[in-house]
Amino acid sequence: MAKRHKHDAETAADLRPMRFRGGGFAVRPPRVAALVVFLVAVALWEVAARLGWVEAARLPAPSTVLATLWDLGGTGELWRHIGASLARLAVGWSIGAVAGLVIGLVIGLWSVARAVGLPAVSALYPIPHIALLPLLLHWLAITDLAIIATVALGAFLPIASAVYDGMDAVPRNLIRMGQSFGLPRRAILWNIVLPGARPTILTGIRNSTAIALILLVGAEMVSSDRGIGWFVLSAGRAQTADRLLAGLVVLAILGMAIGFLLSMLERWLLRWR
Repeated sequence: MAKRHKHDAETAADLRPMRFRGGGFAVRPPRVAALVVFLVAVALWEVAARLGWVEAARLPAPSTVLATLWDLGGTGELWRHIGASLARLAVGWSIGAVAGLVIGLVIGLWSVARAVGLPAVSALYPIPHIALLPLLLHWLAITDLAIIATVALGAFLPIASAVYDGMDAVPRNLIRMGQSFGLPRRAILWNIVLPGARPTILTGIRNSTAIALILLVGAEMVSSDRGIGWFVLSAGRAQTADRLLAGLVVLAILGMAIGFLLSMLERWLLRWR
């Protein structure tokens, strides 16, 4: 009898649902963690500035920086610099992105183009792009065109590299399967190769925007009299820490906004994952 009860208990235990263990190392960070840490850091900064633990001339309180931002926005000065930077970034990045997509696609598809283009891209990629600014200034003079060309070059190389790397990473058995079903070359490209390369291409686009923003700021510091880069440099030279930090806050907000838009684009294009 005891053995029967024991057997029934073991059977009931075996029938209990098992906890799913196939999470696949999925990372699920708490949504409010970053906000809480940020608010705590800003509060500590405010307290330290108000109590005199840090020198206000070197590190003004967050409230002072926000007041400076408000004043700059009210006078229109801030918007003029933001507008100039965004125009240069949009034009330069668009030119570089389109060129990178086209050249990367050509290198990925044709052997002769790969033999010629791949060494050129590989040789240019390790060069710090801002180091090419003096050469562009020599060719194009100190104009917006030199800044746009610098941004375009910085956006072109990561995207071109990501396109042909992503195309090379597509499993060849999928391409052979499409060929065995008699699909034309164009159908294989649009339905197999490019969808398979899409995650790598999107990573290249994300990297290119970060590089383009860095190059924009650096180029504006060197060869412009307007823009966020010039604003930050002029504030540093004048030793006005509140204006300097206000410019850095604008750059941080701009970077986060671009990152947010790219994340939305990635979720839409990779929704099948």
